[in-house]
Amino acid sequence: MPFRVGCGQFAPFKADVDRNLDRIAEIILQAQEEQVDLLAFPETCTSGYFLEGGVLEASLTIDALIDRLEQRLDGKITRTMDIVLGFYQNMGGNLYNSAAYLEIHSEGILAQGVYQKFFLPTYGVFDEDRFVSRGRDLQIFPSRLGRVALLVCEDVWHGIMPTLCAVNGAKVLIVPAASPARGFGGDDIDNHDRYKRLFRAISEEHGIFCVNCQLTGFEGGKGFIGGSMVIDPMGRVIGEAPVGEEHLLITEIDLDLISVARSQNPLIADLQSAWEEVRRLVSMSNF
Repeated sequence: MPFRVGCGQFAPFKADVDRNLDRIAEIILQAQEEQVDLLAFPETCTSGYFLEGGVLEASLTIDALIDRLEQRLDGKITRTMDIVLGFYQNMGGNLYNSAAYLEIHSEGILAQGVYQKFFLPTYGVFDEDRFVSRGRDLQIFPSRLGRVALLVCEDVWHGIMPTLCAVNGAKVLIVPAASPARGFGGDDIDNHDRYKRLFRAISEEHGIFCVNCQLTGFEGGKGFIGGSMVIDPMGRVIGEAPVGEEHLLITEIDLDLISVARSQNPLIADLQSAWEEVRRLVSMSNF
């Protein structure tokens, strides 16, 4: 089934949730004009990433996020669209770095799933574990476009996470990210090149589409890379946004290609058939 995918790569105003939601609504309406069916936004795009002690003030419950977005889109939505939106979530007093999967209709917005980031980087310029809690569950669920999974940024650097998503039936893996640029010695920024290699390997190994939407702009002297991308199940880059600038990336994906990819390279079927043995090996591990 073919449909149009977009990545709304933009630079948020730090800690200014209202202005950022205004911008998000503008991008949604722009994507609607372009007939986009699934629109991904970056990690923590409602507030910016490096908030540290300001996370609580900028955090939202999922109900508040939906309500404030509905206010901005009221009467302007003419076709159904799914969006993935990165935000700092307040859930029962606990704070999370989360991604919400929302289905937007002319009648309102429905939350289909909310994922809380599992791997929280706390090294170098990162300090997430001090300010947000670790998520505990995967989010792999049926959507109107197919079975999707959500991860956030560093989650995808740990191979076990996309593997778990694929084993549980995900056909599209959506990964909002906020990655400060690092390594300028070659033709490409090092961590942007690493993301591209990661997603190509994940897609090719598991026969899934990967959609990665990256934050751009500057916070506290740190520049986010941008360079959002969409990878097909053959491991090919079929859409890529420019580095370091705002951009609405749009490309088309066809889930029928997954069957073709998996027939040529049936690694995920092998893994699924051996899953109980893999679990046995994990239980024997001595960490």
